[in-house]
Amino acid sequence: MPAYPGESVDDIASALSALPSGTPVSEVARRLLDLFTSGAVAPGTRLPPERQLSATLGVGRSAVREALAALEILGIVDVRPGSGTYLRGLASELLPQTLRWGLLIGERNTAQLLELREGLEIYVARLAAARADAAVIARLDDDVKRMRQTVGDLPAFAKADLDFHHALAEAAGNETLTDHVHVIRSLLQVYADRAVHDSAEAERAVAEHEAVLAGVRRGDGDAAASAMAVHMATATARLLADSRE
Repeated sequence: MPAYPGESVDDIASALSALPSGTPVSEVARRLLDLFTSGAVAPGTRLPPERQLSATLGVGRSAVREALAALEILGIVDVRPGSGTYLRGLASELLPQTLRWGLLIGERNTAQLLELREGLEIYVARLAAARADAAVIARLDDDVKRMRQTVGDLPAFAKADLDFHHALAEAAGNETLTDHVHVIRSLLQVYADRAVHDSAEAERAVAEHEAVLAGVRRGDGDAAASAMAVHMATATARLLADSRE
């Protein structure tokens, strides 16, 4: 696979420039992101190795490695052990700016991301109620049952919870919306993985998801959106508390 459209990894490296001494990882990631979303590098392209990027940017290999790891979490690159790092395709023109802004996540940005997530998830629930077919409703029902069965196993519970939201987003039938929700979840994953702390909170979350599902099952967009608003309010409160610890 070519490393750059018709050229070599040296051309990618030459498109970058050295950063000031002491540049943080977040800035290294932003510099790489600027190039990757400029349109100059084709999706599927193999990128220069860490050592070459490190030399070009004038930063340590660990900074490049951490920056690429952050971009991998966000779905920008695909790191394949033994093969290299490849640029992935982007589904929306708006997505790169959303990602760029989110790379500098901190307490203030966490609150803003959570606020944005609330609005998107509520809209997803409303669309899903209008568009979900029998197969999707069956998936959602299965996810809620798995949540109910795993209230004492929080990692398994979190997986069932995430599957529910993924299925709901797919049912909404709007790929750009789904992309943005996925990005926000990825940026918040460090908190989302521990959003439910005990079985009592898990039981409450199950009831909230059941209410969303009931609205979707009836095709009632208002009910589904209202139930999701309740769920987002409690989930956001927990995540904000975690982000300040």
